[in-house]
Amino acid sequence: MSLIGRLLGTLVKRGRLTLIGADGERESFGPGDGDRHLTVRFTDRKLALALVRNPRLAFGEAYMDGRLLIEDGSILDLLEMIVGANRWEYGGEGRKMISTGKLGDLAALFRRNPADKAKQNVAHHYDLSDELYDLFLDDDRQYSCAYYTDPKNSLEQAQADKKAHIAAKLHLKPGQRVLDIGCGWGGTALYLNKVAGVEVLGVTLSEEQLKVARRRAEEAGVADKVKFELIDYRSVEGSFDRIVSIGMFEHVGAAHYDEFYATCRKLLKRDGVMLLHTIGKLGSSGSPDPFTDKWIFPGYHLPSLSQMSAASEKVRLIASDVETLRIHYAYTLRTWLERCEARQAEIVAMYDERFFRMWEFYLAGGIVMFESGAACNYQVQYIRDRYALPITRDYMAEAEARYRASAARAQ
Repeated sequence: MSLIGRLLGTLVKRGRLTLIGADGERESFGPGDGDRHLTVRFTDRKLALALVRNPRLAFGEAYMDGRLLIEDGSILDLLEMIVGANRWEYGGEGRKMISTGKLGDLAALFRRNPADKAKQNVAHHYDLSDELYDLFLDDDRQYSCAYYTDPKNSLEQAQADKKAHIAAKLHLKPGQRVLDIGCGWGGTALYLNKVAGVEVLGVTLSEEQLKVARRRAEEAGVADKVKFELIDYRSVEGSFDRIVSIGMFEHVGAAHYDEFYATCRKLLKRDGVMLLHTIGKLGSSGSPDPFTDKWIFPGYHLPSLSQMSAASEKVRLIASDVETLRIHYAYTLRTWLERCEARQAEIVAMYDERFFRMWEFYLAGGIVMFESGAACNYQVQYIRDRYALPITRDYMAEAEARYRASAARAQ
């Protein structure tokens, strides 16, 4: 059996995978149970060796470059067959075969992400064409995990519910000053002002997002209450009653966790509340996925809960509430992928076929990462003073229901 055959023989535990090499030779793997049977063709003789040497990078690049073709299914089908049979909860030989190893884990801890590099990394992804994001995001451009109270809910409903869920955890009061770190296109900042009457400063490193956010605030007539700045969070000055950060902590970098939490503590008033929403890792955190790090989010790192706790404890931030969203992002990503596939011709026209396959692999990989891999979403609420919040969580449910009702009336 070939080297690639040994790898696939370990990974494929359900269904049947037939591999056609560049020389036309066929090999089949898996027990053949069920009705899933996929055929994959290599168009490059060197691909098999590249996959054995570095499967986590070579696999995505081969699909992106058209050197790996799926003849009777999709890239999501193939990833589900491989990753779904090697779920994180159960460990096993298959996961060990495609891991990066301890050296990569250690390197990730020391990789620096200073302000100038952080801006370049953000621009790499978030300064893509606005039209691209309009094709698959909801109308509010919420580019982070939605909150599904029911898996059957639409993406639009789930994103609205996400904002209500987060706002409720902030325990907002009219007139408070809120800092939104990594404000995206401004949707959350505008929402908090609308439902709770707070003033918001949103900060971003994306020039394109800044333009949109400022325009939206002007159009809503709240530019005096909801302001946006192109600034690194480490350079923000002043004090805030509340801090919220959604989908930004992934880009901080493990080497900067202490700096992030120290900055947030300095900016947060003594009786303040902070809500951090981030993709995280179940168990310990390892090195970034090499394909995602190279092509999608340069400089990113997904934290473990223990890493977040260790860094926040150093500055005496109290984790007053922790919620793990296990599969909500999988539902979100499935809708994004479906919408991208439906608008494939438009995306190809904006960029090219190679970009579309890269984007498709990124979204499909995210789905299996949340459904079977080590990824989840954490929502962690922090306070400086133990008396800053009510002693039970009842206030969250009451506020969340109120915000949902307010948003529904506004439609």
